[in-house]
Amino acid sequence: MAVTLADVKEAREKMKGIVHVTPLDYSSTFSELANNEVFLKLENLQKTGSFKVRGSCNKLFSLSDHELHRGVIAASAGNHAQGVAYSAKMLKIPCSIVMPKGAPLSKIEATKRYGAEVILKGSSFDEALHFALQLQKKTGASFVHPFDDEAIIAGQGTIGLELIEQLPTTEAIICPVGGGGLIAGIAFVAKQLNPNIKVYGVQASACPSMKHSLVAKEPIEIEADPTMADGIAVKKPGVRNFDIVRNYVDDIYCVDEMEISRTMLMVLERNKLLLEGSGATALAALLYKKIPIEGKKVVAILSGGNVDVNFISRIIEHGMVEAGRFVHFSTILKDKPGHLQEVLGLISELGGNILSISLQHVGEKIFPGYAQLLLSMETKNRNHIEQILTQLRERGYELDVLL
Repeated sequence: MAVTLADVKEAREKMKGIVHVTPLDYSSTFSELANNEVFLKLENLQKTGSFKVRGSCNKLFSLSDHELHRGVIAASAGNHAQGVAYSAKMLKIPCSIVMPKGAPLSKIEATKRYGAEVILKGSSFDEALHFALQLQKKTGASFVHPFDDEAIIAGQGTIGLELIEQLPTTEAIICPVGGGGLIAGIAFVAKQLNPNIKVYGVQASACPSMKHSLVAKEPIEIEADPTMADGIAVKKPGVRNFDIVRNYVDDIYCVDEMEISRTMLMVLERNKLLLEGSGATALAALLYKKIPIEGKKVVAILSGGNVDVNFISRIIEHGMVEAGRFVHFSTILKDKPGHLQEVLGLISELGGNILSISLQHVGEKIFPGYAQLLLSMETKNRNHIEQILTQLRERGYELDVLL
């Protein structure tokens, strides 16, 4: 069985009044930075905080009454879990979700609040998936795959219908890629409606499984590094997804952790929108000119906004460090009046904004009569940091830059 355009249109009819038709927002700021007309498809504002509810909703609606009575089981790093749990609660059926032990706490708790039983197993999504498939055989519940399923693909494809109706003159679509369910659905729909539309996928450099699979001409499993884009950290793409991507996606590009974190911070500052790492990858590829397009009407899919609260502050700090807007350093001062005042006065004169200071008199490198100054400050950019540090060094201070 292959996905058809009729399947996607039928999925949309099933979802009416259940999932949101998300906004397509033009961004003049990002258009200027990317040298394109950039429109943002705000799936981070979707119910459950990501696009995943579309596919899971369509899948559950496709099950028979007998299958629904036996309940559903799924594996997820977080967003698919919430989508399945939300859909199962709506249909009042049993639901079990297997999540990796390192899944964000916010996603675990949100899944539980929808009434699902959460089972933490394995250190990665792929290990959680393996356990969930074993559990499904024992229980007889229906397995809801996060991406390798025609009903899931058709559900995600409804985004393609929406955005082309919202912007009929769309020339290119940029989409995050993990297992491939989202881009498979969108690319299939886009090419059916307008074969001239370019569709590009974006993966985290830490886990470029689809990109490597396309080179190998078959789905392959790769070794992956940790990434803040946990929602697309899938080591092996789905078979159905791979076939669609190979036929309908124009190319796959990668972005690194610095580019992801900076984009998350930029969207938060400029658009007042909160994105998770995977949700920022498509826009990051545009802003960092990974994709060779200019002067086009481009839609970037912001796929999700489920970020652990404790992680937000680290993302902001990391993004500020990478952008040269925050620095933390230490230096040794003579423990006499005037030396601390000199350092702080110089930083103030040069426009640095001191966020915190700490003066320690005891330590491995601190001799009697001296003190170690630990200082954090906000700056304008990397050149501003260098200007301040250079002035301090010229005054004789030896600096150890920690961030």
